[in-house]
Amino acid sequence: MSSLNGKHILLGITGSIAAYKAAMLVRLLVKEGAEVQVLMTAYAKEFITPLTMATLSKNPILVDFFNPENGEWNSHVDLGTWADLYLISPATANTIGKMAHGIADNLLLTTYMSARCDVMVAPAMDLDMYQHPANLKNIQTLQAYGNIIIEAATGELASGLSGKGRMEEPERIIERIRQHFSEKESLKGRHYIVTAGPTYEGIDPVRFIGNHSSGRMGFAIAEALTSRGASVDLVTGPTHLEPADSRITLIAVQTAEEMFREAVDRFSASDGAVLSAAVSDFKPSRIYDKKVKKGKETWTIDLEPTRDIAMELGSMKKDNQLLIGFALETDNEIENAVRKLENKNLNYIVLNSLNEEGSGFQHETNKISIIDKNREVESFELKSKKEAARDIVQKIIENQGQ
Repeated sequence: MSSLNGKHILLGITGSIAAYKAAMLVRLLVKEGAEVQVLMTAYAKEFITPLTMATLSKNPILVDFFNPENGEWNSHVDLGTWADLYLISPATANTIGKMAHGIADNLLLTTYMSARCDVMVAPAMDLDMYQHPANLKNIQTLQAYGNIIIEAATGELASGLSGKGRMEEPERIIERIRQHFSEKESLKGRHYIVTAGPTYEGIDPVRFIGNHSSGRMGFAIAEALTSRGASVDLVTGPTHLEPADSRITLIAVQTAEEMFREAVDRFSASDGAVLSAAVSDFKPSRIYDKKVKKGKETWTIDLEPTRDIAMELGSMKKDNQLLIGFALETDNEIENAVRKLENKNLNYIVLNSLNEEGSGFQHETNKISIIDKNREVESFELKSKKEAARDIVQKIIENQGQ
């Protein structure tokens, strides 16, 4: 049985000469057992008729927000929640630009803004348009949002020129969709713990010791795990974030001790843990019952170490469990990260540096290196934290075969 059998596929068609390929796309999707709903822009109708697409998809074609004859509303919200995948193919430079900048002036685009499923985009345009810096930047923006780009092919174009810009052939797109759904099941039945965010160590009722962690990296890892079929216990310190997947169980904590207890209690029943939280290494030895008033004299706070979550889980870890730690370093980065990897019995350690612009706390991006137990280092370029999370989860998938 095809991996696409029973899947709900939205197909968005924009105003490109490559729209004729959408007919074959629909035919192949239906043949694979998928249910297909087609959305078209007004200009797309100039290249291929709604009648053709309706006949092939066995569903009415949606173009406008409502049917002017009877007032029936085409809900972009319902479409966005119905779909298992939204494929926009062909995608013109105009539509890609609007997607990148949140412009929603037709049904296809409003549905994109409402989609809860993964989105694939297959660009189609002339080579000079494709290579224009504005278009390349828009494609990078869509990737940073988590969209999947089916890269344009190289060949003869409608203009008579030859180069990169051809919409990928329908058969290749179907292969990519099959691969996508296969990947989404790669961690099915597995359960992981992820720690995220800062911890706050109280000084008195109004003051605490903390750090600048936003929790974005940990939340992105949890969501990347569930996108591959896993379930996740997300143990998080104070953040303003909410998980985007029902397979994520949120456990909110404040202190390092609370995070320690939650992680340790849950670890034995898990397939592993990813420790991305910025846990306080020290806490005040004394917590005052009342707010300490400002005085002329100096105030010394005695600190004591918090319990080490990674060290404890490393000592508990079984052969079939995976443990990934994080190291945020400012000097001797590789050496310090490797030492932590070995001392705490980790399978991998993710190194990110405060010396890299755009990396670390409070950024939407991160530049990471992943180090394994053989001290092999794989470094990645600066990218969105969602993309970095997918790189980390890929290591988890690869580890399954070891």
